Amino acid sequence: MINKNQKQVIIEGPLTSEQLTHYYFDDGLKAFRPPKKQFEAIKSIADFPEGRIIIAHDEDKIVGYATYLHPDPLERWSTIKMEDLLELGAIEVSHEYRGLGIGSNILKLSMMDEQMENYIVITTEYYWHWDMKSTKLNVWQYRKLMETMMGYGGLKPMSTDDPEIISHPANCLLVRIGKNVPQSSIDTFDKLRFMGRTDFFM
Repeated sequence: MINKNQKQVIIEGPLTSEQLTHYYFDDGLKAFRPPKKQFEAIKSIADFPEGRIIIAHDEDKIVGYATYLHPDPLERWSTIKMEDLLELGAIEVSHEYRGLGIGSNILKLSMMDEQMENYIVITTEYYWHWDMKSTKLNVWQYRKLMETMMGYGGLKPMSTDDPEIISHPANCLLVRIGKNVPQSSIDTFDKLRFMGRTDFFM
């Protein structure tokens, strides 16, 4: 629970789609699509076998959330199907509730679940998705902010030859490898990170 600035926010999860129906989305959660549509999207993710939704709520109002699921089939990271690879698909905090440490606490709670030790968790950060306008941060300050926040979940930068990521030096791949992940999965993930290197496939 976070008590700050006359706000009381509770962080919990993972929640099922049925549990999510007892809440509603704050209007400030609009980074990806209109709030009502994004709420429907996260409820559908909660129904996936691997889907995990962590929320921060002020009474019955969701003011922040994170989603975890297998990488999109159209993405590089699903070129080789890995059951133990999850992507932090989205993390968002409503503008009115920023500065309370909600994002970092969502990540910390996510990784307290012993199940997460069975997964490699990734997130891809692209500068064109960042809210530099309202934060008044430059691209490098925002990159540092994202690295620091993701670090609360144990995600650290890793190199890759993914064309989108290397298209700008501020973009990055952040990764957490659970302690129960076998070496064979780590080796497969290395192949995904460096698909331009033919020696991995020889």
